[in-house]
Amino acid sequence: MEITLAHWLYLFVTIIVIGTMLFRRGVVLPIIIGTFLVAAVYKGDVVSGFQAVFNANLVAAKELFSIFLIISLMIALLNALKGLGADQRLIMPVQKIMVNGHVSFIILFATTYIISLFFWPTPAVPLICALLVPAAVRAGVPVMSAAMVVVISGQGMALSSDYVIQVAPVISATAAGVDKALITDKLMVLSLITGFCALSIVYLSARKVMSKKIAQSEENIKMQENFFEDAGELAATVEDDADIVQRKETWGKVFAVIVPLSMLAVMIYMFQFKITGGSGFEGTDGAAFVGGVATILLVLATIALNRIHALDQISEHITDGFVFAFKAMAPVIPIAGFFFMGSSEFTPAILSLSEGAATPAFLFDTIQAGQVYIPQNSIFAGYGILLIGIITGLDGSGFSGLPLTGALSGALSSGANIDASTMAAIGQMGAIWTGGGTIIAWSSLVAVAGFLKISPIELARKNFIPVMISLLIATTVAILIW
Repeated sequence: MEITLAHWLYLFVTIIVIGTMLFRRGVVLPIIIGTFLVAAVYKGDVVSGFQAVFNANLVAAKELFSIFLIISLMIALLNALKGLGADQRLIMPVQKIMVNGHVSFIILFATTYIISLFFWPTPAVPLICALLVPAAVRAGVPVMSAAMVVVISGQGMALSSDYVIQVAPVISATAAGVDKALITDKLMVLSLITGFCALSIVYLSARKVMSKKIAQSEENIKMQENFFEDAGELAATVEDDADIVQRKETWGKVFAVIVPLSMLAVMIYMFQFKITGGSGFEGTDGAAFVGGVATILLVLATIALNRIHALDQISEHITDGFVFAFKAMAPVIPIAGFFFMGSSEFTPAILSLSEGAATPAFLFDTIQAGQVYIPQNSIFAGYGILLIGIITGLDGSGFSGLPLTGALSGALSSGANIDASTMAAIGQMGAIWTGGGTIIAWSSLVAVAGFLKISPIELARKNFIPVMISLLIATTVAILIW
C-alpha cells in the first residue's frame, strides 16, 4: 500500500512512545492522542478520529480479555485459599527444595521453560506465578527478578523456538520458501543462546540480593504477602470461632494438597495428549483448561470455608479478581489498541472501514517501504532483519510479523550472501522476543506482571537491556556460523 501522511504520523508516534518508555514515563497519553490523530488524518475527518479512539480500545479489550479472565480467576482462587490458610501450607513443601535464591532461580527457569515449550507460555503463567514464584521470592529471589525469569524463559526462549508445537517455524519457513526443518534447529540454538545470555545478565544483577540470607526478613515476607493481599478483607470478616478454626485446619490441609495435585494432573494430561499426537491445548485452549480447573477449585474452596454463605462469597471473590485484573492491567488496553493499528487484521474494525475498502497496516506498510534501504551484505542483512522483526513485534503479537520477516528473508538472501533459513530464524527471534513478549508492556508479558502485582511497563523496561544484548549476540553467532 502507498505510504501516506497517516503512515508517517504513526511512525512518529511510535518513536515518541518508545522514547517515553525509555525516559520512564507513562505512554497512555501520547498513545490516545496518536490514535486520534492517525485515524483523523487517514479518514480525513475529526469524527473518525473520535470513533477510532473508542474502537481501538474495544478491539484491544476483546483480544486481551482472555488474559484478564485467567488473571481474575486465579486471583479469586488465591483469595479463597488465603481464607483457608492453604496458601501458606501449599508453598511449604516447595520451600524445602528452594533452599536459597540461587536454587530457586534455576528451578523457576527450568520449570517455566519446559512447560512453555510444550504448551506455550499462556497456560504456564498462572501455574508458575501462583505456585512457584511465591516460594522463590520467599527463598530470596527479588519479585522483579522472578518475573524476568518467567518472561524470558517462557515468552522468550520457549516461544521464540516453538520447537514442539512448531506454529511459528511453519509460518516463517512457508513465507521464506524453505523447508521447515532448516529453520527449527537454528531457532532452537538461537533461542538458547539468547535465553541463557539474558538470564545470565538477570542473575548477575540479582546475585548479591539472593546471596543475602533474607528469606525470613520482614521485607521479603512482605513481598510474599503482596501476592495474596487482596484476600485480607475476607480473612478479616470471618469470625474465627471454634467451627471456623476447625474448618481452616481441616480444609486448609486438604486444599494445600488438592490444588497442586490438580494442576499437576492438568499438566500430565496435556503432556500425554501432546505425546500421543493430539492437539487442542495450544495457546488459549491450554489456558482455558487451566482456568476451568481453577474455577472449580475456587467453588470447592469457597464452599469448604463458607458453607451456605458461599452463595454470596464466591461472587465477592470473582469480583475482587476482576477489579484487581482491570486495575492493574487497564493501561495496556489503549496501548495495544494503537499498535493493533499496525496490522491490517485490525484496522478495518478500528477505522470503521467498509467491506472491500483498502486496509492499511501502518506499521507493516512502513517496514515494507523501507526494505529497499537495507544494504545487500550478510552483516547488514542479518541485523536488518532482526530490526524489522523487532519492529513488527511492537504490535504485541510476535506472530503477525512472521510472514513479513520470512518473505523478506527469501527475497534478500541471495543478494546478501546469507542463507534464507538463517535470516528467517533471526527475524523470528526479533519478532517473538519483542511481541511474544519480553520487552513491550502490551504483550502477554502483562499476564506475568498481573499475577505478580508489578508494573508491566517496569517489567518490560527491566527486560529491555538484557534481551537486546542477547539478541545481538545470537544474531552475531548466526551470521558467523551459518
